[in-house]
Amino acid sequence: QVQLQESGPGLVKPSQTLSLTCTVSGGSITTSYYNWSWIRLSPGKGLEYMGGIRGSAVTYYNPSLKSRISISRDTSKNQFTLQLSSVTPEDTAVYYCNRDYGSEPAYWGQGTQVTVSS
Repeated sequence: QVQLQESGPGLVKPSQTLSLTCTVSGGSITTSYYNWSWIRLSPGKGLEYMGGIRGSAVTYYNPSLKSRISISRDTSKNQFTLQLSSVTPEDTAVYYCNRDYGSEPAYWGQGTQVTVSS
């Protein structure tokens, strides 16, 4: 079975860069037809798709975040990473990584709370 787990600091200061890592077991992030994504849940915006990276290494970003977001991967560790620069308190949310493909049920991490505060 595929499992995903988010990790990273739970508190980030305004203007700094938020960095989270998703560690995947039971499946390879290089499998071409899967989309490995970051999604966040916040009180103000609800559930928001942030972006993802395909097994082919092609990336996709939400246009509202495109100037600040970067998603990359480390295939040797079977991990993919979210970086969100210039954060503000509005970026406070629960951050999830997941794997999906077409209409197949998605696999989700348990989520990790990130608070942006000075």
